[in-house]
Amino acid sequence: MTALKFHWFLPTNGGDGRQVVGGGHGTPAGAAGRPASVAYLGQIARSAEQLGFEAALTPTGAWCEDAWISTAMLASVSERLKFLVAFRPGLTAPFLAAQMAGTFQNLSGGRLLLNVVTGGESHEQRMYGDFLDKDARYERCGEFLQIVRDLWSGKPVTFEGAYFQLSDAVLAQIPDPLPLVYFGGSSPAALDVAARHVDVYLTWGEPPSAVAAKVDRVRSLAAEHGRTLAFGLRVHTIARDTAEEAWAEADRLLAGISEEQIRKVQDGLRRSESEGQQRMLALNGGTKDGLEIHPNLWAGVGLVRGGAGTALVGSHQQVADLIEQYVEAGISEFVLSGYPHLEEAYRFGEGVLPELAARGRWQHPAPGRHAVAAVPFGTRVAS
Repeated sequence: MTALKFHWFLPTNGGDGRQVVGGGHGTPAGAAGRPASVAYLGQIARSAEQLGFEAALTPTGAWCEDAWISTAMLASVSERLKFLVAFRPGLTAPFLAAQMAGTFQNLSGGRLLLNVVTGGESHEQRMYGDFLDKDARYERCGEFLQIVRDLWSGKPVTFEGAYFQLSDAVLAQIPDPLPLVYFGGSSPAALDVAARHVDVYLTWGEPPSAVAAKVDRVRSLAAEHGRTLAFGLRVHTIARDTAEEAWAEADRLLAGISEEQIRKVQDGLRRSESEGQQRMLALNGGTKDGLEIHPNLWAGVGLVRGGAGTALVGSHQQVADLIEQYVEAGISEFVLSGYPHLEEAYRFGEGVLPELAARGRWQHPAPGRHAVAAVPFGTRVAS
């Protein structure tokens, strides 16, 4: 039985709080009770690694702190946790990106994973000076990833493409080990890039049957190129000792969302070019009604947040059951988050992960030594 990997999230996209903090796909982040800082993000990172999370996703975009700089700073205040750094190919030259990845990997002791984000919305890309349309961005992404992987081989690279040209390029900073490349996207152009170039394909939290269909499609496309991928799920979590407590928390989050907020955010997200974003919007329907779209899968987050818009909600056992449904659909990695991210990391890490460990589905990547219990002043029982 393959051991599952669980990753957490660093809220650099507007900060954190006890209500849903939005942002993503051109949607400004809402007010956060805990602005992003090295001190607070460091708390989350250290808690995540102590609890057994493999890595932490750090987002990218106009509404986020820069992912490379943020994680480089956080690497010095944590020990084991890897950083799943989101970045946009084309905004950085492939040689420089390959060099940055090598430097990060080698100076952090192998703690880098890469999350390739081909581009949000065209109006946001133009803020960065990128005026390509969506399909062209994916074509450029394919060239970018091919070049970066060739550079990581250590051999001279000469490349003549539609978007990049290199002549006799040799990279000195070869990352060791090579970082895995994560990637998400639902359009035909995105799936083609995934099949050809990436290691882990990420998808958002749709019902297990829809996820299984997408996994099967990407797996078949990759097989046509003689490749095998792993699959991950990006989703939120609300796990509690009992189902009643979990749903009460979902209701509390929903109560903190106004109808005006929903209308404003939904209007913006409906203009999104992202096929995955449109699939998220279809799950919540822009209304507070009927948000449990599959047993223990709740679509309330997506009412006011771009990107991942669903959450696993229930008792620790129920959430573990739903995770196992996704495993049957082909998922082996889970990129999770919750509001607030510090407390929800403990809820999941101390509730769901032990349940999955008992089922043989998970083991801590760096188990600590067990302390010897000692009661120096206790009464000694005679043998």
